[in-house]
Amino acid sequence: MNCSLFYLRIFYCVSKQAVKRFLKQECKCHGVSGSCTLRTCWLAMADFRKTGDYLWKKYNGAIQVVMNQDGTGFTVANKRFKKPTKNDLVYFESSPDYCIRDRDVGSLGTAGRVCNQTSRGMDSCEVMCCGRGYDTSRVSRMTKCECKFHWCCAVRCQDCLEVVDIHTCKAPKTAGWISRT
Repeated sequence: MNCSLFYLRIFYCVSKQAVKRFLKQECKCHGVSGSCTLRTCWLAMADFRKTGDYLWKKYNGAIQVVMNQDGTGFTVANKRFKKPTKNDLVYFESSPDYCIRDRDVGSLGTAGRVCNQTSRGMDSCEVMCCGRGYDTSRVSRMTKCECKFHWCCAVRCQDCLEVVDIHTCKAPKTAGWISRT
């Protein structure tokens, strides 16, 4: 694929280059009693975490560029930053704030979304709620429990009442959020 300036192609090319960068050669010997009379080698992908960390570092160090005046190339948007090299990741416009609802960019925001209070990942209340906090409500729901297999071919369960805490992201406190919904 020719790496032109379309967004998806750029990400595809950067990702492909990252995978290629960490390819390693692996070999296996074939022969009687472990002798290496025939050796087969291939390129194998490195640990996915290593490639992901590399891409994350590139993403965090991306440089914003704008079209130059004659329309033949790009220049750095902020003159305080260095000129990007062919190995740098560049972008043309900033990403929208997905924490806030904005129909113009197709963002539903995170207000009212269910989050995981005990997680440290992307579904955590801290990350998902964008630092705004969350509300907790205790709800009762019916679940299947004490399920038993009966010969032949039937599983019978009891209905149990379960009380769980549901955590949902708070809405922003700014008046701007209300007018944009």
